[in-house]
Amino acid sequence: MAPTLYDEKPEPGDLIEIFRGRYQHWALYVGDGFVIHLAPPSEAPGARANSMMSVLSDKAKVKKEEIWDVVGHDEWRVNNQLDQKYKVRPIREILRDATAYVDQELSYCVIKGNCEHFVTDLRYGKAESRQVRQAVGMAMVGFGVFALAGIAAAIFGGGSKKKNEEEKEEYM
Repeated sequence: MAPTLYDEKPEPGDLIEIFRGRYQHWALYVGDGFVIHLAPPSEAPGARANSMMSVLSDKAKVKKEEIWDVVGHDEWRVNNQLDQKYKVRPIREILRDATAYVDQELSYCVIKGNCEHFVTDLRYGKAESRQVRQAVGMAMVGFGVFALAGIAAAIFGGGSKKKNEEEKEEYM
């Protein structure tokens, strides 16, 4: 069994962040050692190594499983960080709604409808994914650097062919 990062004991309604290497999988702790989570094909037993399956899938199944079956050998932690941003829904309602989704197949989109969106919507009534927001932010920074490099090259990088020829003639 993989330990939590802080050896915390989850309480019903807590969000569980599971570190899968390049991404995090999210689940909702419902008590008695069980979690409910939106499981795309990459979260099927033995398929964790290929997270591209999640990107390519448009469906996922809501499952209720023992926390250790979902966590496997990965590290995990209770992560209710959005409690500072949003009001937590009543635990009774969170658990009722989560349980109603079990065994349903839902639309899945890694950008706008992933496992983190699913559990934050249950806990706060707001579907949000910080890892998607961070990835988009990183992409925007990368694009901005690329665009600035292009602009700098256009401004400083050579000028016109005619101007270059005129400068050569001045030195001759």
